[in-house]
Amino acid sequence: MSNDNKLKRKQLTLSIWKQVARIVGLMAFILVFVWLVFAKKDNHLSLDTSDSINITPEQIQSIRSIGQWEFLSVSDEELVDTVRRSLLGSDELVRIYFGTLRLGIDMQMVEPDAIKTHGDTIVARMPAVGLLDHDFIDEARTRSFHESGRWTADDRERLYKKAYRLMLSHALTPQNLRTAQDNADAQLRKMFRAMGYNNIILSFDETQKRR
Repeated sequence: MSNDNKLKRKQLTLSIWKQVARIVGLMAFILVFVWLVFAKKDNHLSLDTSDSINITPEQIQSIRSIGQWEFLSVSDEELVDTVRRSLLGSDELVRIYFGTLRLGIDMQMVEPDAIKTHGDTIVARMPAVGLLDHDFIDEARTRSFHESGRWTADDRERLYKKAYRLMLSHALTPQNLRTAQDNADAQLRKMFRAMGYNNIILSFDETQKRR
């Protein structure tokens, strides 16, 4: 075999090895690229998991420590009277009572298992909206509008209770309770969003009918 043929064969062999090297290098690049893509996906998934929000006992306690949260205030005044008749005539007592009835939620009544979370979703069940303070008549502002004859402390107490019942009936109406609950819904959602929850499922216990 001549030297030219040997040289040509050697050059052909080198060319083939160069092509093989290019192919191997290209395959290695593709494998590394695929690995990086899946590695980034794995990192992204693990990041999502670590970003999930779980409500803590401290947050539950913070919510309960709000205490009485007022969502509607109803001011009322009642003019009530009583008449006592006898053979000698009649006596009359007329008094005016002023009161402010506060409707809302006592957050101390929130049960520990009433709030559950999953990721950025929170499911909360709140106590029913109701009367926060049962001592709502401002006795310092109570005054007699008309008084004739003699009246005892028991007579005045009966008049006070009559005014009390009237104020309850005028304040705890379905419309007022619904307004207070709508206000509560808006404020609670605002609070939960500030805590980092985007999906909020909120419900309220049913308001017990007043006897």
